[in-house]
Amino acid sequence: MSVLVVGSIALDTVKTPVAEHADLLGGSASYAAVSASFFGPVQLVGVVGDDFPKDHVQFLAQRKIDLTGLQHATGKTFRWSGEYMLDMNTRETRSVELNVFEHFTPTLPSSYNTSPFVLLANIAPSLQSHVLDQMSRPKFIIADTMDLWINIARADLEALLKRVDMLILNDSEARQFTGENNLIKAGKRIRAMGPRFVAIKKGEHGCLLFGENEFFSCAAYPLEEIHDPTGAGDTFAGGLAGYLASTVQGPVTFEALRHAIVYGSVLASFNVEAFSLERLRTIQQHDIAARYESFRLMSQFEVTL
Repeated sequence: MSVLVVGSIALDTVKTPVAEHADLLGGSASYAAVSASFFGPVQLVGVVGDDFPKDHVQFLAQRKIDLTGLQHATGKTFRWSGEYMLDMNTRETRSVELNVFEHFTPTLPSSYNTSPFVLLANIAPSLQSHVLDQMSRPKFIIADTMDLWINIARADLEALLKRVDMLILNDSEARQFTGENNLIKAGKRIRAMGPRFVAIKKGEHGCLLFGENEFFSCAAYPLEEIHDPTGAGDTFAGGLAGYLASTVQGPVTFEALRHAIVYGSVLASFNVEAFSLERLRTIQQHDIAARYESFRLMSQFEVTL
């Protein structure tokens, strides 16, 4: 089954302790769509300007991502610039130029209206709701969010939570949103706001998954070298959604989400090994399968008395 991905498409300038690169393919929808495409068909909705390189469009098309929903507007593409500190966890935004993204309204082609799996990548919650208004009973809806929307659009975000099956956010956002320092309490409080499942990302420390009286803690895949953390969370969400769409026939269960969390973590671990989506350009299905198996074996343990 297909995954509908709606979000930002950007040109990024990124500096890390490793190097600095400009005009990179970025944006929440780009990372999520490419990650999901390793598992099956993807439909992408976003907007780019007339400065968006054709090579980037060709790359997305080569991943067999349906670009019918890609809007081309007159003007410049959304641009973001940021710098990562030595620990690769601390990031400083240098500049944000919304450009054509400022007036982006996601309009779904008619062929997208019945997509069974929906990933609402990081855009304003009012726009995420606008997408759902155009859809006909999706099977499973995942929404991502960020601190900005918690600060300036909390009411819209709370309304959205009543319409989605799963919310993904990071640990600092979960604490900010709920006022709880303890992430277990934060996850349970967010679930009480509407979504059946909540995933709290903890960066290099993994992810927490909450269901109804169910809990799963997933470690992060251990890496010796990280080149660029940009888009890791979006890659995680895309891999999670893509796995679900490729395997789940009936209702989405907590057990299916456990596996999806691991696959999302595997894709994210590849993503940070190079700038932009360069590492995802080179991996194959057997690479994903091998790292998943390695991850699975690392997570097993036996206690002998």
